[in-house]
Formats: sequence, C-alpha cells, structure tokens
Amino acid sequence: MSDTTFLEHPISEDTLQLLFQASNSSHLEKPLEILIQNAKSDSGRLELASKRILPAVLNIVQSLAQASYHHHQHHNQTFSLCFKLLRNLCAGEAANQVSFIELNGVAVVWSVLRSEAGSSGPDHRLVRWGLQVLANVSLGGKQHQRAIWEELYPIGFASLARVGTKETCDPLCMVIYTCCDGNPEWFKKLSSDDGWPVMAEIVRTASSASFDEDWLKLLLSRIFLEESQLPVLFSKLQSVDVPEGEVIKSKNGQFSFEQAFLLQILSEILNERLGDVTVSKDVALFVFGIFKKSIGVLEHAMRGKSGLPSGFTGVDVLGYSLTILRDICARDGMRGNTEDVVDVLLSFDLIELLLSLLGALEPPAIIRKGLRQIENQETASCYSKPCPYKGFRRDIVALIGNCVYRRKHAQDEIRDRNGILLLLQQCVTDEDNPFLREWGIWSVRNMLEGNDENQKVVAELEIQGSADVPEINALGLRVEVDQRTRRAKLVNIPSCEKSL
Repeated sequence: MSDTTFLEHPISEDTLQLLFQASNSSHLEKPLEILIQNAKSDSGRLELASKRILPAVLNIVQSLAQASYHHHQHHNQTFSLCFKLLRNLCAGEAANQVSFIELNGVAVVWSVLRSEAGSSGPDHRLVRWGLQVLANVSLGGKQHQRAIWEELYPIGFASLARVGTKETCDPLCMVIYTCCDGNPEWFKKLSSDDGWPVMAEIVRTASSASFDEDWLKLLLSRIFLEESQLPVLFSKLQSVDVPEGEVIKSKNGQFSFEQAFLLQILSEILNERLGDVTVSKDVALFVFGIFKKSIGVLEHAMRGKSGLPSGFTGVDVLGYSLTILRDICARDGMRGNTEDVVDVLLSFDLIELLLSLLGALEPPAIIRKGLRQIENQETASCYSKPCPYKGFRRDIVALIGNCVYRRKHAQDEIRDRNGILLLLQQCVTDEDNPFLREWGIWSVRNMLEGNDENQKVVAELEIQGSADVPEINALGLRVEVDQRTRRAKLVNIPSCEKSL
C-alpha cells in the first residue's frame, strides 16, 4: 500500500490490521487520527491498552525510523500522528506507560528526536510531541524516569535544548524536572561538568525566545535556588558576544544577556513563591556580590524610560539582583533561617551601600518641583545620578524597609548613618518610581517601630526654610534645603501650622 512504499523495513501486516480494526479504517494515517481522539479519555486509553495499540504504534515508529534517510521528511506526518497517539496513550495510563518502557520506547522515540535535533531545519512540532510522550511516560515512576535519564543524559538533553524554541523547551524542562524530582541526586548532576551545558542551553533558548513557562521556572528554581547552584552555574552563562550597540561593561566586569535573563526569572520566581522557596546564605551573598559588581553601570546610565526589563543588560542585572535581595529580605518569619540570611547581608554593609546609592540619586520629581520654588535649576544638577530604570529608587527603599523590619540594630544603623531624613524624603509620589510613596511609608514605619531614638529624631526636626508642595503637605511634611549640604529633605510641618 502507499504508506509503506518507501520503507526498507515495512510495517508488519499484523500491525496494520490491528490499527485498521481498532479504528474501522483502511488507510494508515486515518486510523491514527481516529485513535488519537479515542485516547483522550481515561476509558478510551484503557480500552486501547487492552487491545495493545501502543506496541503497534511503536512498531510503526521503529519501522519508519529505519527507513532510508532520503525519505525521512516524507514520514514526518506519520511520525507526528504516532507521537500524538503515544502521548495520549501514556497520559496517566499505567499499563501503557509500563508497556512503553518494556518495549524500549524511549530509545525508539529518541532515534527520531535525535535525527530531528541534528538536522539543519528540525520540525519543532514533531520534537515537541516526542518530548510530550517522554514527559507523560516520566510520570509513571522511578523505573520510567531512569530509562529516560540513562538514554538522554547529558548529550541528548543538550542537543534537544539546542533546538532553540519555546515550543520544545517547556516539555524538555518537564521531562528533566520530573526525572530529577523522583531522583533528587540528579539535580546535582545538572551542575556538574557533564550536566551544566544542558542548563546553559536551556537558559540560552529561554532567553532568546523570551520564554518563562511554569516547567522552566520549576527547574530553575530547584537548581539555582533550592539546590544553591547559582554560584556554580552563573559564570557558565558568561557570553563573549555583546549585542550590537549595547555597552554592558561595569567597573568590575560585564554580564551576558543570558545572565540577566536568569536573574529575571529567579526574581519572578521569588516574587510569585515568596513563602515557598528557601534561599541559602551562599546564594544571598552571591546575589549581593552581583549587585555590587553591577553598580558600575550607574556611572554612565541615563534616566530610564521603562521599568524592568530595560533593554540594557547591565541595568537589568542591577535591577533584578536588587529585586531578588528585596524579596529575600521580605521573607522574615516565613522560614526558620530567613532572619539569619538577612543578618548576614547586613553584616556585609548592605545598609551602608543602599543609603549611599539612594543619597547619590537625584531627588524625586515632586521634590525637584519644590526645589525650583526655592532656587534655580542649578540646585538640582548636583544630583548627578538618575534612576536607570523606572522603579530603581522604589526597589532600594523597599529593600531598606524589609531590612529594618523588627531589627533594631538595622533601625539604629539608619540613624547612625544619618539616613532618617533621606528615608523621609521617599514618602512621595514619583512618576519615575511607581508605588514609591507606599514603599516609603512602609520603610519609615519599619524604621520607627519600637525605636524611641529614631522617633525622637523625627520629632525634633527643625525647619530651615521650605517650599510648599500640596502633595507633600498632605502628608504633613515639607521640602527643605539643608543650608550646609544644599540637599533637599523633608521635615514635619509643626502642628500649629497645620491648624492655620
């Protein structure tokens, strides 16, 4: 018949008859399409398992895979139908999952995927469906996971990652994560000399395709955060290729687009799963190190026109390392060792660095408006560092607020470093920093809570000359220019003035 004309190893007549009888059809592709629909239900999968349809489909795949190389593309449509049928058959049906392993189905499917992955123009949908087969089989248990792992780790996984599309990356991440989740020691292998190229290729693929699906996040979260492998693998993503027209050098080195993307995904993971992910001291300190290295981009940064991602690798590394630190320090009381992690960061002069960065920024737009009522534009020009992305100031303030939450030694450090007025200055609306006012109020509240010394400093603020800005006055505050430093600050409006 026409379906087997090009085969060097024809499909057996028994296999064809089995498919024809199960589907009431007499053409190879038509019964496959019918059985794909039948296998979408639990009862349909169970019935087809009793009829031993899966061995017949594997026989077809193996026969087609052994066909002449020159006719491989001719069979892709049939491969696709077979993979979709195998995927459905193995979706939670234990009998089919066991049969797949017993008949060496992993090797059969991999033979097709290997050919596609190595071609100059792989069929991305075919690869996706083949990976979906393996993903469903991997849910069958340790035996199934071991069969997949031994066949594909590490070379197979790496070659599939290099296919380079988000359509194939998600099921690949599902296969790897499910195999390792049932065998936790394998997570460590992915950061070994043999395994790290797999993760590097996955991150490169995901970054180039702007891909951030759930299985990718689960895999990256487990390896880089929970298994604390970020310090091991981050440097492996260093790229020698710099995007045209972009300068990503900092004082202490440069970062790759893939590194910035990885930090973006980890930041999203922490923000979405704040109470679920444990971050070790080693990872927290490593991120702090990245943050300090990235600060060099501020020397030549322009005022950002958007939030993160900004489109500039160095700025994104700065921003995402900052938001990761913010969320690490937000987890007070959620885990037993969280406070230790925050205290370790504080012992490495985190507060001093944050106050220094915040003080070097030009004031928020609303305060610049107040300054123009007092002096000419030149007063504001001494603030030489704009926010490199919309939200940079807010993120610094949020991190400070999280650090001082119920930590008296951190609250005291704010006062000792003359940072109280600087924090008060952040309790305003700023078009370049959405929600700055809310984070500013949160941080000031945390700085003052239970700290009589800090409360006394705020109560004793003296007015040295001020400007009226309604938005600030509504908070009971007023803009001032310190006559010694020529910097803007906010002070309380005396109660007698409020009543006038």
